[in-house]
Amino acid sequence: MRGEVAFDATARALTTMDASNYRRVPLAVVAPRDADDIAAALAVCREHAVPVVPRGGGTSIAGQATGTGVVLDLTRHLNRVIRLDPEARTAVVQPGVICDDLRSAAAAHGLTFGPDPSTHSRCTIGGMIGNNSCGSHSVAWGTTADNVRELEVLLYGGERVRLGQGSLGALPTRLRDGLRALVDGDLALLRTGFPELPRRISGYALDELLPEKGIDLARAFTGSEGTLGVACEATVRLVAAPRARALAILGYAEESSAADAAHTLLPYGPLTVEGMASDLVGPLAAASLPRGGAWLFVEVGGDDPKQARAHAEALARGAAGACTGTAVITDPAHQRSLWRIREDASGTATRMPDGSEAWPGWEDCAVPPAQLGRYLRDFRSLLAEHGLRGTPYGHFGDGCIHVRIDFDLLTAPGIARFRHFSQDLAHLVVAHGGSLSGEHGDGQARAELLPTMYGPRLVALFERFKDLWDPAGGMNPGMLTRPHRMDENLRFAVLPSRPVDVAFGYPEDGGDFSAAVRRCVGVAKCRDTSVSGSAVMCPSYRATGEEQHSTRGRARLLHEMLAGEVIEDGWRSTEVRDALDLCLSCKGCRSDCPVGVDMATYKAEFLHHHYAGRLRPAAHYAMGWLPLWLRGAATLRLAPAANAASRVALLAALVKRMGGIAPERSIPEVAPVPFTRWWRERARQRARTGAVTDTGAVTDTGARRSEATVVLWPDTFTNHLSASVGRAAVAVLEDAGLRVVVPPGGGGGSLCCGLTWVSTGQLDRAKKVMRRTLDIVTPALEAGLPLVVLEPSCAATLCSDLPELLGPDEPRAAQLASAVRTFAQALDQYAPDWQPPRVDRPVVGQTHCHQHAVLGDAAERTLRERAGLTGELSGGCCGLAGNFGFEVGHYEVSVACAEEALLPSVRERPGDAEVLADGFSCRTQLQQLAGQRGRHLAEVLAEALAEGRGTAPR
Repeated sequence: MRGEVAFDATARALTTMDASNYRRVPLAVVAPRDADDIAAALAVCREHAVPVVPRGGGTSIAGQATGTGVVLDLTRHLNRVIRLDPEARTAVVQPGVICDDLRSAAAAHGLTFGPDPSTHSRCTIGGMIGNNSCGSHSVAWGTTADNVRELEVLLYGGERVRLGQGSLGALPTRLRDGLRALVDGDLALLRTGFPELPRRISGYALDELLPEKGIDLARAFTGSEGTLGVACEATVRLVAAPRARALAILGYAEESSAADAAHTLLPYGPLTVEGMASDLVGPLAAASLPRGGAWLFVEVGGDDPKQARAHAEALARGAAGACTGTAVITDPAHQRSLWRIREDASGTATRMPDGSEAWPGWEDCAVPPAQLGRYLRDFRSLLAEHGLRGTPYGHFGDGCIHVRIDFDLLTAPGIARFRHFSQDLAHLVVAHGGSLSGEHGDGQARAELLPTMYGPRLVALFERFKDLWDPAGGMNPGMLTRPHRMDENLRFAVLPSRPVDVAFGYPEDGGDFSAAVRRCVGVAKCRDTSVSGSAVMCPSYRATGEEQHSTRGRARLLHEMLAGEVIEDGWRSTEVRDALDLCLSCKGCRSDCPVGVDMATYKAEFLHHHYAGRLRPAAHYAMGWLPLWLRGAATLRLAPAANAASRVALLAALVKRMGGIAPERSIPEVAPVPFTRWWRERARQRARTGAVTDTGAVTDTGARRSEATVVLWPDTFTNHLSASVGRAAVAVLEDAGLRVVVPPGGGGGSLCCGLTWVSTGQLDRAKKVMRRTLDIVTPALEAGLPLVVLEPSCAATLCSDLPELLGPDEPRAAQLASAVRTFAQALDQYAPDWQPPRVDRPVVGQTHCHQHAVLGDAAERTLRERAGLTGELSGGCCGLAGNFGFEVGHYEVSVACAEEALLPSVRERPGDAEVLADGFSCRTQLQQLAGQRGRHLAEVLAEALAEGRGTAPR
């Protein structure tokens, strides 16, 4: 083979699971470069009687992308759109092409690929063919099977076949004669044994081989879940995309009413009819929707925005009689924000409102659309009968329901209940004329129950069909035919039965690190290949394209570390260490992952255990202890000497080598006068001139409660490296009428959030630093004063890491977290009537990733708008990410992250645009990679204030 062959623990651990409840350990992972490579791999597997599992993006929800043999990773190399014919409206693609990449290529010609599962930004066409995937637009454009024209397929036996429509003549004699005999021998059963509904995905589509259906081999193969052969090339249909779209949001009193109404909207020719209820949407999102307890999202198209709006308004008027409220949305950005609620549901539904876990397994049953309301009522009753809870949502216009249910899959009684409920639900679905799967396939989750839907005779035909294509049984065995039991191979069985000893509190997971790792259900939003809007996750994956550098990949490795089967050395694992090494700790997954995986915290936890009692990398001492080194330099007044030494190439190279710093990096200059020294000298000078009667410091006796008093937090970076930011903030806050005070011992050592110790996993030291800090700021907390933190990463640490490390036994931790305000938040809350100076310039730059993930930026947006700073900041991460970009071995990834969004936006900015960067790392990255000076928002406003007065901030 020319492609990669991997038998190592990392490769195997990364592919033990998909997005289902199941786990199986493969023997090897193979990444073929072309069809010849696939054939070579099949030949080796055939020789050794090893099974093969074709795998795309690994987002399958029924377990069919897992296996014990060789996994074919078709995403790494077989990911090209080979050709696109706008006139014929077809495209020829390789199986690893991401759905959105095909849609983007087609969009240049006003076309699109119709099927679009919620994972369209990372699922592959090959995976969609395997599952016969659908998506929200199937009411208009059908399933994947409806959009496949021809397939090039390699069989386990080595044959290459081309599948299309019209005859069996092109097949090998054995397969052709066998299929003809199968169809001719049971024509009546094939004509009557399949329910008629738009989302019938379960089983093999044998009825597509009937003469009256055109003997469509491509359609019969689609949905076979990798059990018949490997699709190595596909010719697919493209459809005309509407030039404009509008979204009608229809509110209903409750879920069943919305379901009853969904099919009545189909005569309006909608593109989508999606439904969800308030138990999924949540109160904050519901506030932006029409009044109701459930909603239908109905998208319509038009030749222009006016026609699309008219179409949506006509539909809303027609539906109004049954609705509690309606809204028509035409702004594309607003539409995208609302669709995100729906697209993230496969992740958000894994947590019940009380925080308990919910799982797939009955993810996508489908019934005739007119039956949906009655089915949902019966479904809710069945849940109650079994003492279970779930949050249904999905493709109401097609009668297809997604749901995550709070199964207990950790104990024997819970697994038994899961099995009994599944059997009862299968009968309920069939009673309503439905299909066990309406989108994601049967896999291991439902194949065992296919006799309930189809009966023994048709299931026996499925087995004959499978054997004709794959006599040796080498293609994905245990799926669809002769299946594994639905309660075997559960991925939770291998995890520790008791919580492991950890440093962080994991309050959202009951203190259980295993439960935190279980959060990753594999929907793989972290595998998006481009930044969308303000999103951050996952910059390292986008830089390398390697699964082990995605949030999901790292979570899988941690899962296997806890399991101890593939990765055997626990916290000492080099496989996990190496995968986490390129994690930037940007915290983007904390907010962008639909289930709130927090890989930055998991990384810190792992490093804490991995290096316990051992020598650490030099960077952990150089940069992890940075607050102490900077404080020492300030105490000894060594800043001028340190800055001069950093400009001597030989000395700088020696320091970088000793400190584990990348040789490509420049050492940032230390502020000649730390902010806290400037603050003390300013206070003394003002006292001498009689400008003030106090020193502006918070002490045991000096703190006093005042709505106009704020405590400015002198974080390490502001104090020692960007003192100008602190001075600017003082100028602006005082101009806004606020009294500014500063805690004693600021800027590292005594007063520090502990960020650098957390990011390097030195958690015992971090706790000591945090407790000392709490002692210092307790007077301010008792006085009820807000803490204004200028460095976003430090603010995020105080709000999240500090309380999660110190835990509920330290009540001051939560008190401190609740007192933290960003610069903009403080102005918004405590000086709401202050008018900022008008800057009236466009802005470029990037929202700090920790700000995005933990703090939010609503106040910053408002302040920029009031100051006349126009434009949007980029998403993604700057790539420096504190110590990450300075460490040896990280430079190339750091640069790649910066080049994704930040640096292009700065290079392409208008000449008068302001470059905003509130984080020290972001400013440093801009200076070192682009020669551009980025400024904190406080500096921009302070300069404008000074220009208005004809003075400069001191």
